[in-house]
Amino acid sequence: MGDPSDRVADVVASAMTETPRSGFLPRGVHHHADEDRALQIGHGSTCSQPSTLAAMLRLLRVGPGHRVLDVGSGSGWSTAILARLVGPDGTVLGVELEKSLVRRSATALASMPNAQVRRAVPGVLGAPEQGPFDRVLVSAATDRVPQALVEQLTEDGAMVLPLAGRLVRVTRQGRETAPGYYQFVPLR
Repeated sequence: MGDPSDRVADVVASAMTETPRSGFLPRGVHHHADEDRALQIGHGSTCSQPSTLAAMLRLLRVGPGHRVLDVGSGSGWSTAILARLVGPDGTVLGVELEKSLVRRSATALASMPNAQVRRAVPGVLGAPEQGPFDRVLVSAATDRVPQALVEQLTEDGAMVLPLAGRLVRVTRQGRETAPGYYQFVPLR
């Protein structure tokens, strides 16, 4: 039957291949879309390094029909990949602080009816009024697990975030840490 983690990796790789990064980047960095590195997209934000995003998505284990929150959605690329992973019966909400990034990513996501992005409310983490969520992806670094986001999870939900340089999967029952060290912009 094969290793379940191999199946997850294959599904993530397929969703990423079907969602070209170049469609979510500002003009000045399009020519770097295929490089495995984080790219500046303005306002101190980056479009995540593809291998790092893949590691996060494998750890998150998104399934068809899930409701997903994408915190710090930036360019909208991760939101689009998540929308492919949840399929037509799932939904993805991206939240982003920077208005111009919200506008740009909303345009890029226009053809994906199960994905939307909105401006994050300053001082409020996530979208508590729209929860609970089956999965939460946080693409900004923090040194502690934000309890406000844990509270937005369903009972069997999971969140992946960069915590003190490590990728961590948090559930209401505990944590799982992925190997390696990662660098992200700080959570605001």
